[in-house]
Amino acid sequence: MSQEGQLFDKKSLRAVLGKTANWSELAKDCIAFANALGGTLHIGIEDGQDNPPANQTIPTDLPDTIRRKLAECTVNVAVFPAARIAANGGQFIALDIPRAVSVASSTDGRYFLRIADQSKPVTGDDVLRLASERAALPWETLTTLNVKASEIELQKWDALTKGLRASDRVKASVKEKSDSELLSHYQLAHDGLLTHLGILCLGQQRHRALIVTAPVIQFIKYDAHGDKVNKQVWDDHTLSPMELIEAVWREVPDFRERYELPDGLYRQHVPAFDEVVIRELLVNALVHRPYTLRGDIFLNLHPDRLEVVNPGPLPLGVTP
Repeated sequence: MSQEGQLFDKKSLRAVLGKTANWSELAKDCIAFANALGGTLHIGIEDGQDNPPANQTIPTDLPDTIRRKLAECTVNVAVFPAARIAANGGQFIALDIPRAVSVASSTDGRYFLRIADQSKPVTGDDVLRLASERAALPWETLTTLNVKASEIELQKWDALTKGLRASDRVKASVKEKSDSELLSHYQLAHDGLLTHLGILCLGQQRHRALIVTAPVIQFIKYDAHGDKVNKQVWDDHTLSPMELIEAVWREVPDFRERYELPDGLYRQHVPAFDEVVIRELLVNALVHRPYTLRGDIFLNLHPDRLEVVNPGPLPLGVTP
């Protein structure tokens, strides 16, 4: 059996049978799984055990009872209970809970979220965040600006397709696709219109500027006293996210600095900044920022450190 965690939990059979049945507690866990990534409950296995008792049997009507009871006390929660036989011959209930499309709750208006191996209550403003983060259509696939796919910047498209076909991380079957098939495969276009992701990567400047959350990067250098001594901003929306990475690495003069170290009779010139590390930081900043919120990406260079700051909070349920 798996260990209890983000996607799995165990419950005693007493939780669903007789006077000890605790349907509200079971509903809480189902709601928490549905609001997170989905999960599985094994009912009939005690804490600390990997298998049910060898002589344990499941009443034939119990799966239907579980389905009915949970339907009565939850909203937007689907459950699929089934009787199973463990390796030792004992029976248990495997209860599968898929991720909910809409926000799941109890019928009396309580919300829960699965965090690690616990079902935590969701309260206050986090309820609104939970609702906003459960949209059926991801932001990047929307076509609300009605920009035709034929209006892409051909230079950007040529660079992207060449990069994809030259990459050792792209499957051979994907490289064989036509240009139009690649647009659909990477969700850059849908029904002849560029998606938000397509506009960011391939759109013209005027189209990218219409996306109020299109990424803007600010580089600010501070001296030892905390005063600003240099600032560079990429905010004119002429560059795609991939081109922004190239521009920041190329145009920040501090990234060109090198240290001179003695090496016997010779001297070595060691870069002050590792290009791979800087690029990885920029990629993470661009990929993980929330594109439903406004806010710039800041690269704050201090004498002893480089800070990369993203807009927006951590995803709901994730803490430092």
